[in-house]
Amino acid sequence: MERRHFFRNFALGGSLLLTAPVLFNSCSTDDDNGGDENNNNNNNNTGITVDLTSPDFANLKTVGGFAYKGDIIIIRSSETVYIALSKLCTHSQCTVTYNSSTQEIPCPCHGSKFTKEGAVVNGPATSPLKKYDVKLSGNTLTIS
Repeated sequence: MERRHFFRNFALGGSLLLTAPVLFNSCSTDDDNGGDENNNNNNNNTGITVDLTSPDFANLKTVGGFAYKGDIIIIRSSETVYIALSKLCTHSQCTVTYNSSTQEIPCPCHGSKFTKEGAVVNGPATSPLKKYDVKLSGNTLTIS
């Protein structure tokens, strides 16, 4: 009889452990997403600014150069075009770089490669890098 109680309690406990995350996430997802979407919209309206005259962004003075601002990699792809993508690989969250000769964004951790537009060239990553809008005004970039 003790053995029967053990297995019943084990099965009940295992079921609770497996369903608890689903229940908690299902309760909070709607509220959390609504709040995050509103916050993201507010951040997107104000944007992140980059002063191209700052020494921190000296690499952006030449076509093919790149720099980081927070979790964003900024690439200068032509005289007037800048691209902003998430710097975190969608496979393992490693920081990506930019190779101007191949115009690819490699991840040093597991070999994923992305185009300068963020699309996956080869895995193990399966999702593209998040892309941001970039506006150039004088010596200031606004990323949203």
